[in-house]
Amino acid sequence: MTRAEGWTLFAAILASGIVFLDSTVVNVALPRIGRELPSSVFGVLEGQSYVYIAYLLTLSALLVLAGALNDFFGRRRMFAFGLAGFLVTSLLCGVAPSMELLIAFRVLQGAAGALLVPGSLALLTATFTGEAQGRAFGLWAGASAATTILGPVIGGALVDTLSWRVAFLMNVPLCLVALWMTVTYIRESRDESATGSFDWLGAAVVALAVGGLSFGTIYSQQREWRDPFGFATLAIGLVATVALPFLMTMRRDPLIPPSLFRSRNFSVTNISTFLIYGALYVIGYFLTLFVQSTIGYTAAAAGLTSLPSGLFLMFLSSRFGALAAHFGPRRFMAIGPALMFLAVLWYARIPATTEAWRFAFGDPSTYVPPTSYLIDLLPASLVYGIGLSIMVAPLTTALMTSVPVHNAGVASAVNNAISRVGPQLASALIFVAITASFYAGLHDRVPSLDVSDADVRRTISPLNVVRAPSSLPPETAGLIQAEREASTEAFHLAMLVAAALLAAGAVTNAVGIVDDVAKKPATERR
Repeated sequence: MTRAEGWTLFAAILASGIVFLDSTVVNVALPRIGRELPSSVFGVLEGQSYVYIAYLLTLSALLVLAGALNDFFGRRRMFAFGLAGFLVTSLLCGVAPSMELLIAFRVLQGAAGALLVPGSLALLTATFTGEAQGRAFGLWAGASAATTILGPVIGGALVDTLSWRVAFLMNVPLCLVALWMTVTYIRESRDESATGSFDWLGAAVVALAVGGLSFGTIYSQQREWRDPFGFATLAIGLVATVALPFLMTMRRDPLIPPSLFRSRNFSVTNISTFLIYGALYVIGYFLTLFVQSTIGYTAAAAGLTSLPSGLFLMFLSSRFGALAAHFGPRRFMAIGPALMFLAVLWYARIPATTEAWRFAFGDPSTYVPPTSYLIDLLPASLVYGIGLSIMVAPLTTALMTSVPVHNAGVASAVNNAISRVGPQLASALIFVAITASFYAGLHDRVPSLDVSDADVRRTISPLNVVRAPSSLPPETAGLIQAEREASTEAFHLAMLVAAALLAAGAVTNAVGIVDDVAKKPATERR
C-alpha cells in the first residue's frame, strides 16, 4: 500500500465514521439536550425526536444526489466540500442557543454528511483494486462497527462530564484532520464520460421518493398510524418512487443510469440489502428493547450483549473482504446471512423470566427457567457476529465491483439509500404486526382489560414491561406477568420475521450473485 493509498483509506474511514458517530453519540446526548436547551415551539420529547430525525432524514433523502454529485463534479472536490460543510454545521450545532436552531442546523449537517458516505466508498473503489480493494472495504466496515460500539460509550462519558455540546464539537478536529488528508493526498477522480448537464430534476424526484418514504414512515409510526399527514407524505414518496424509473429512461443524462440495473450483481445486491438490512434493523431495535424492558437488563448491560458481534465485525471484516475479492463474494454473502438466520432463531426461543421475576410473580408450582446470558444471549451473539462479519465486506465488494468505476459514487449512494429506507419501511410494517400480537396476547390473559382504549395503550406498550416490587397486590402482579408474557410472544414474532428476511437474503445471494464479476480487473470495469 502506497502512502497516498494509506491516507486515502484513512480519510475515507474517518469521514464516514464521523457521519455514523453523529447518529450514535447524539442519541446519548438527547436527554440532556431536552433538559437544557430552551424551546418556544416544541415540547421536550418532540424536540429531542426532531433533533434525531432531522439529521437522518436529510442524510437519507440526499444520498443519491450526493453520490451523483461525487461522480459528476469530482470525488475529491465533493468529499472535501462535505467535510468542510460537516465541520461548519457541527460547530453551529455545538453553539446552538435554542432547540429550533439546533434542529435547523441538524438538517444542514445531514446534507453535508450525505456527501461523505457514498463519497468514501467511491474513493476506495477508484483507488484500490483486487484483494487490496476487498481488504479496504473490510477495514471500512470494521471501522464503522467500531464507531457504533465505542461512540455511545465515549460520547456518553464526555456528555456526562462536560456538556451535550461536546457531542457536536468533537467532530470539528476530526473533520480538520480528514480535510487535510483529502487535500494533501487524495487524487481527483470523476466520471469522465459525463459530458451533458447534471440531472437536477432526477435529483428532486429521488429526494421526494426517499425523503417522503422515510419521513412518512417515521412520522406515522410516532403517531400510531392515525395522522393523515403521515399517509399523505408516504403517498408522495410512493408516487415519486414509481415515477423514478420512467423518468430515468426518458432523460438524456439521468441521475441514476438505468444501465446500472442491467448488472446482475448490482440488482441482486440491492435486493439482498433490502432484505438483510431490514432484518438487522428489526433485530437491533427489538432485541435491545426486549433485554432492557422485558428481561430487566440495565442500558449498559444491554449494550454489552451486542459487544461480541461488534468485535467480530471490527477484526474479521477486512479478512473476509480480501477473501471475497479473491474467491468471489457469492459464498460469503450466502453463508453469512445463513449463520445470522440460525442465531436469530436462537433469540426467538429466549424466555423472558429472570430469577427475580420468577420468585416475585411466578407460580411456585410451575418452574419457568430464567433467562441466562451465557445460554440464551451469548451463543446467538457470537454466531450472529461471525455471520455479520462474513457478509458485510463481501456485499460491499459485490456492489462496488459490479459497476464501472465512473459510476461508483451513485452506485454506492443507491445502495446506502436502500439500506436506510428499506429497513425503516420493513420495521414499521413489522411493528404493526408486533403491536397487534402484543395486545391480542394481553387481552387473552387479561380479558377484562380494554386494550383498544387509548389511555391503556399509552400506559402499556409492547416489550415495555413496568418494573414493580413483589409487594404489589396479586391483581397488579398478574397484569405485569401478562405484559411480560405477551411481550415475549411479540419479541419471538419479531425475531421469526427477521429470520425469514435473513433466509430470503441468503437464498437471493446464493442464487443471484455471480463470482466472475468480482474477479475482473479494474481496467475492465472502467
